[in-house]
Amino acid sequence: MVTLARVRAMALALPETAEVVTWESELTWRVRDKIFVMGGPDSVTVRTSKEEQQELLAQDPDTFRYASYVGRFGWTSVRLSTVDGAQLAELVIEAWRRTAPKKLVAAYDSGR
Repeated sequence: MVTLARVRAMALALPETAEVVTWESELTWRVRDKIFVMGGPDSVTVRTSKEEQQELLAQDPDTFRYASYVGRFGWTSVRLSTVDGAQLAELVIEAWRRTAPKKLVAAYDSGR
């Protein structure tokens, strides 16, 4: 089981990420004020491509589902109690990569 604290650590480990509470109680993680992950204690929503979203939904519909309101744009909800931690870490990194400016991603990649 992945905890929200672990998701927080995954997100905040990425360059220029900030945590912002929005909509009264939902946590969001942003790079340069653009959200790439958001959620609460039971699930998080990550920015995925539509293709990746389809693969995740087909792979494990108990863990992955279309996100409310933004699912049509590729955002995918992830149930923390059933997701594999390594898989979620990859999704968080890829969500950050989709959202961060290209120069920041290039700098991140060169430092790895």
